Amino acid sequence: MFYGASEHMSKTPLAPITTGSHRRAVALIGLALALGSITPAQAYIGPGAGFAVLGSFLVVLAAIFLGGVVLLTWPLRLLIRRRRQRRAFAKSQVDRAVILGFDGLDPQLVDRMLSEGKLPNLAKLRDTGTYTRLATSCPAMSPVAWSSFMTGVGPGRHGIFDFLTRDPRTYLPDLSSAQIRPPRRILKLGKLRLPLGRPTLRLLRRSKPFWSVLGEHGIFSTVLRVPITFPPERFHGLVLSGMCAPDLRGTQGSFTFFTTADAAGEHVGGERIRVAWENGAVRSALPGPARLSNPGEPAAAPFVLTADGNGGARLALCGQQVKLELGRFSAWTPVRFRLGPGMNASGICRFYLKQLQPELELYASPINIDPEQPALPVSHPSAYSVYLSKRLGRFSTLGLAEDTWALNEGVLEARAFLEQCQLLFAERERMLFNALHNARRGCVVCVFDTTDRVQHMFWREQEGGEFAHAIEESYQQADTVLGKVMAELGPRDALLVLSDHGFTSFRRGVNLNVWLKDNGYLALKPGATGEAEWLRDVDWANTRVYAVGLGGVFLNLQGREAQGLVARGDAAALKAELIAKLSGLRDAETGEVAILRALDLAAVSPGPYTEGGPELAIGYAPEYRVSWEAAQGRVGGPVFTDNTRHWSGDHCVDPECVPGVLFSNRKLAGGARLTDIAPTVLALFGVAAPGYMEGQSLLHKDGGDG
Repeated sequence: MFYGASEHMSKTPLAPITTGSHRRAVALIGLALALGSITPAQAYIGPGAGFAVLGSFLVVLAAIFLGGVVLLTWPLRLLIRRRRQRRAFAKSQVDRAVILGFDGLDPQLVDRMLSEGKLPNLAKLRDTGTYTRLATSCPAMSPVAWSSFMTGVGPGRHGIFDFLTRDPRTYLPDLSSAQIRPPRRILKLGKLRLPLGRPTLRLLRRSKPFWSVLGEHGIFSTVLRVPITFPPERFHGLVLSGMCAPDLRGTQGSFTFFTTADAAGEHVGGERIRVAWENGAVRSALPGPARLSNPGEPAAAPFVLTADGNGGARLALCGQQVKLELGRFSAWTPVRFRLGPGMNASGICRFYLKQLQPELELYASPINIDPEQPALPVSHPSAYSVYLSKRLGRFSTLGLAEDTWALNEGVLEARAFLEQCQLLFAERERMLFNALHNARRGCVVCVFDTTDRVQHMFWREQEGGEFAHAIEESYQQADTVLGKVMAELGPRDALLVLSDHGFTSFRRGVNLNVWLKDNGYLALKPGATGEAEWLRDVDWANTRVYAVGLGGVFLNLQGREAQGLVARGDAAALKAELIAKLSGLRDAETGEVAILRALDLAAVSPGPYTEGGPELAIGYAPEYRVSWEAAQGRVGGPVFTDNTRHWSGDHCVDPECVPGVLFSNRKLAGGARLTDIAPTVLALFGVAAPGYMEGQSLLHKDGGDG
């Protein structure tokens, strides 16, 4: 979730990072996507599509020869594979381990709904296996938590501390999970820029996930939509990337809103385009990735919209006629963008016709990378996304697909957002059962995001209103799919059901940078108001401390930051001073404690990568979180503000306030932590946990049912 620069990057939470002024935050990603990830059309038919352009007889002949070799050696290879598989499972306690992640399931809500009989399948696991709380990561954010889940280590050893980090050379925000850089060599022909190579894609999460360790021991895994798996890593198995996979424009999700009403311009998380009816039609264009001829200018896919006379409309786009029903999402629609001579990029999006009269209002979802013709790899092997699309139909590839910012901005109403969530949940469910049917041995991992997104957007609704039961219904939907999975399991199948963190209310925001300014740790440039985004108003030569992301506080260190002011020898004393002042900080307006404690991350999660993260993690009290203004790098206004947005629930608070849950069909020890999951899964298959893992197998601890 990229929220406003946060988990909330979920378009968030990148969402806020998708504002017009945030463009610098994603410029490198967009540039790389435009210049390097798209290859000339005549040489590109989608990586992994199973086809290739064969340009010579020798290539064809070589392919025929290799095909013959593969066919002739097939019996021998099958024998070797089966022998290896028998050896791999010789010490295994299970034939298959199935791990279901429901992002954000909160133990207090789960306990209440269990007592009311509303979660029968989770109750069955509780009664016959294990139910316990699951300690989350520090900080309690999805990219950090899921990275700890898969690697068995804390952020000091996997290097993910937030949705965002900062470039110490420029102090501007950057994605913490992945790095996308353009090709080193670019041919310039006037305004045209042609890439002479591929972009560099780099996953910034360190340490091996448990499925890679299993693969090294011959055990196959299928991993579906687990966060922080973009770009996908090579291993003995299949993976479809999850949270933080970008859209085709290189952002974490930018919608487009076409309307005949006034107030053209950009929204947080998207763009508003003013259109007009002319001769019974609206002619406009859907903006896409940057052109190669004019870097920074988006390519566009022209369309014509006409009313169909039955209350709906028809959209002529890229040679297709798309039927639009009022108040309903369209099917995934392929969109093709011309980037330059002979160079194209393919994506998919959904349309939602909000109204035709008195003003036209048409929503276009973020343009997802087309799983059938992926401009950037979204799966391993690359053919896997193509297979799923051909087998199950096109699906979202964007990491943060539920468009929370469209709801925040009033572009989508609550009912439409929930419909979008249901469509995405159904896609994930189809993928999961395809994997279960194809993998009778090994490991299957699937994460569902809907519970998290619905809680973010409807927490306040629990107090009463039309959608007061939206959160409960999302929990019951998770329980229903769990029941279907349980029906598929055999006697030697292990099942783990977990969440990465819990949830709480987000009522008041805290702008840490304003507090740092007011207390003499941060300075503004002469004459600056602090209202500029991404800390552009900060006077770095006179700043000792600054905050970036959803809860991280950085020291402006000499030798690390470009204009570092704090000597290394003074860092420990400055950290201790900040911890003392911030821990127990009260909201001057309400008198309530807003920050329970400030945590020294190097002490909480030591490791080789602490240098790249913030010095402090802020443990907010329930109902408080970093403010929207702070998440966007603004240093103006008050320290404390009311949160009036639709986004009213959160978990970026003190980790002890938002544990997750863990259920299993096997008896496990209590006192479980997210870092214990990886070694537990390895133990199920008889594989020793690598020495770098900090967690412990829950199978080997003293304890009972938790």
